[in-house]
Amino acid sequence: MQSFRTELENPIVEKDILDLEKKIRLFREGVIDDEKFRSLRLARGVYGQRQQGVQMVRIKLPYGKVTIQQLARISNVSDEYATGNLHITTRQDIQIHFVSLDRTPELWAELEQDDITLREACGNTVRNVTASAMAGIDPKEPFDVSPYAHAVFTYFLRNPICQEMGRKVKIAFSSSEDDSAFAFMHDLGFIPKVKIENGIEVRGFRVVIGGGLGSQPYMADPVIDFMPVNQIIPFTESVLRVFDRYGERNKRHKARMKYLVQEIGAEELIRLAEAERMALKSKTYEISTFEHETVIPQNDIFSAEITNPLKYEQWLKTNIYPQKQAGFVAIGLRIQNGDIKTPVARQLISLVKTVAADDIRLTNTQGMLLKFVREENLPYIFEELNKLNLAEPGFESMADITSCPGTDTCNLGISNSTGITRELEKVIKNEFPDLIYNTDIKIKISGCINSCAQHAMASIGFHGSSMKIDKMVAPALQVLLGGGPTGNGSGVAADKVIKVPSKRGPQVLRNLLFDYQENSIEGELFNQYYNRQGKIYFYDLLNPLGDTKNVTPDDFIDWEQSQPYKTEIGVGECAGVMIDLVATLLLESDEKLVNADASFSSLDFADAIYYAYTAFINTAKAMLIAESLKTNTQAGIVTDFDTNFVATSKIDLDLSFESLVYQINQQEPTEDFAAYYIEQSKIFKQKAADFRNMQLTEKAF
Repeated sequence: MQSFRTELENPIVEKDILDLEKKIRLFREGVIDDEKFRSLRLARGVYGQRQQGVQMVRIKLPYGKVTIQQLARISNVSDEYATGNLHITTRQDIQIHFVSLDRTPELWAELEQDDITLREACGNTVRNVTASAMAGIDPKEPFDVSPYAHAVFTYFLRNPICQEMGRKVKIAFSSSEDDSAFAFMHDLGFIPKVKIENGIEVRGFRVVIGGGLGSQPYMADPVIDFMPVNQIIPFTESVLRVFDRYGERNKRHKARMKYLVQEIGAEELIRLAEAERMALKSKTYEISTFEHETVIPQNDIFSAEITNPLKYEQWLKTNIYPQKQAGFVAIGLRIQNGDIKTPVARQLISLVKTVAADDIRLTNTQGMLLKFVREENLPYIFEELNKLNLAEPGFESMADITSCPGTDTCNLGISNSTGITRELEKVIKNEFPDLIYNTDIKIKISGCINSCAQHAMASIGFHGSSMKIDKMVAPALQVLLGGGPTGNGSGVAADKVIKVPSKRGPQVLRNLLFDYQENSIEGELFNQYYNRQGKIYFYDLLNPLGDTKNVTPDDFIDWEQSQPYKTEIGVGECAGVMIDLVATLLLESDEKLVNADASFSSLDFADAIYYAYTAFINTAKAMLIAESLKTNTQAGIVTDFDTNFVATSKIDLDLSFESLVYQINQQEPTEDFAAYYIEQSKIFKQKAADFRNMQLTEKAF
C-alpha cells in the first residue's frame, strides 16, 4: 500500500485514496458502521457482490474512450487484483469482479497512474457521462460531442453539489438525431444542433430531462430546443442543485430525477434551475475542443489472404462503418456478454497499435469500436481479429444481444441473464442466420427489473424474474416488446407482455420471429408491426409458453445451472444508502465545514458555499431525526426545521432557517458572502450540537 504515496502526482487523488484506505481500516476496527462505510465506498466505485467477502470494482471511462495504455493498465490490474476478465457495461464502463476490499486503494492507485478513476462510478452521484461511440467520426453528426461530454465529466467529478444526492444522475450525449446514446432515457440528454447567426455557424444542443428506466420507465421531456454549448455546464449544475434540494431521499424507488419531473413538471424544474444561476461559479463555461482531436495514424498497408470468404463478406457488411473522414472506416467488435479476457485484450492492443487510432470506444451495447482504420487493411485486420474470436459478423444487429451479469455476480439478480443470452444468440446464428443483417430489432436482457441492460427500451426485451408453480419456484423471464429510440431525444418504453419460465425463452424468440416473418408487411419494421398488431395479439401468441400446467423438471433449473432454482436476492447498493444516525450526521456536518474552509482557502468560493449549505442541511436533518420526524427532501428539511425548532424557540436564530439557508441562491459566490455563509453554518452547527447534548443529558437523568 506504499507505492501510490510517492508515484501519484495529483494530491487530490492521493488524498482520496488515502481516505479510502483509512475508512477501510476504521470499518475493520468497528469504528464506522456498515451503512456509513457502504456509502463511502460506493462513491469510490467499490460495489458489493453477490458473493460474500469480495467486491466488484467499476472503472469510470468518460464517453467510453480508452487508450491503448489505459486498456493495458486495466488488464494488468484485473490480472493482479481480480479474475483476468474485463466486463464492458451499457454505461461504457469496465467492471472487474472478485476483488478484495482491502486491496481496493492499491488497485485504484495503480489505475490512476494512467489517469483512470473509480471516483463516483457508483453511489448517489453523477455517474459516467456517456456518448455515442461514433462521436467524432459519425457522418451524420453536426460536430464531435466528445469534448463536451468530457468537460461535463471533469466539471462534476468531486464537485460538492453532486456527492450525496438522493439518487444517481445519468447524462448522455448523442452524436446526431439518431440518438444512438439514448438521450431519451437519461436524467439529462443532449442532442447536437447547429444554426447560422449572422453568417456564422453556432453550436448548441437540444436538451431533454427526466428520463429513466427501472421498474417504471419514463421518457425524457424536451425542455430546450437550442442551448449554446457554453451554457450546458451552468445549466447542468443548476439542475443538479434543484435535484439535490427537492429530490426524494428516503423512498429509494421515488428518488430519481424522473419522479421530480413528474411531481412538479419540467417547466417548474427549469424555473427553479434558472433561480440558481446567481449562485453559480460560472454563468458561461467555454469548452475547448482542440485537445480532444484524434491523431490520425499513418498506418502501413498489410496484406493477408482471406481464409473464410463468406464470413469476411458478412463482416464487411455488418461491422464496418464509413467515417466522415474520407478513406477511413470504423470497425465494430462484438463482445459476447460484454466480457473480454485480458490475454485477448492485450493481443487486441498490439493490433490497434499498428492499424487504428489510439482511441478505442466502448459502446453502450457492450462492444468496442476501432477508429481510423484504412480500408486497404481490412483483410489483414479481419484475419487477426478472427484469430481472437473478435470477427463475428452482426455488430449491433439482432444477433448482438445486450445483457447484464445477472445472478453471476449481482446482488439484485433474480435469474440468469448471461446464459440465456448465449442461448438466444445460438438460436439466431443457427436458425435465423440472415438476421445478422437486421439492425432494426434489438434484444436486451437484464437479470432483474432494474434495467441495467436497458431491456425496457428494446424491441424484444427480457428481465429476470421468478414464478411460483404449485409449491415450487421456477426462474422466469418477463417478456417486453416494442421499445426503443424514435430519434431527436425521444423514445418509447417497451410494453410488458407476458411472463414465461426462463427455459422457454428460446421458444419465445422463435415464435416472435416466425410470426413477424410470416405476417409483417414488406418493409415494416418490428416495432411498427408490434404497434399494428397490438399487445393483446402478442400476449395471445405467447400465452401457451406461459402456461405452467405442462412444466418439466428442467423448468425449475436456471440456465447453465445444475441445481434447482432458489430465489436469492441480496440488498442492492447501486443507488447508495441513507445514513440516519444523528451523531453520524453531525459528524458529517463537521467534515463538510472542514471542506468548506479548504475550498475557501483555495479561493473556490462557490464550492465552499455549497459545502457550508450541505452542513446546514445535515445538521437540520440530524435534529429532525432525533425528533422522529421525516426528512424526505432537503426542501422539506428546511421547512420542517423552521416549524419544529425555530417557531417553537428550541433553537434561537436571528431569522428563519429558510431565510438563512436559501441565501445560497440569492447571492453571488463572492469571497465576502462565502466567509459569512460558512461562519453562519458553523454557528448553526454549534447551536444544534448544544441542543442535542442537552437532550441527551436530560434523557440520562
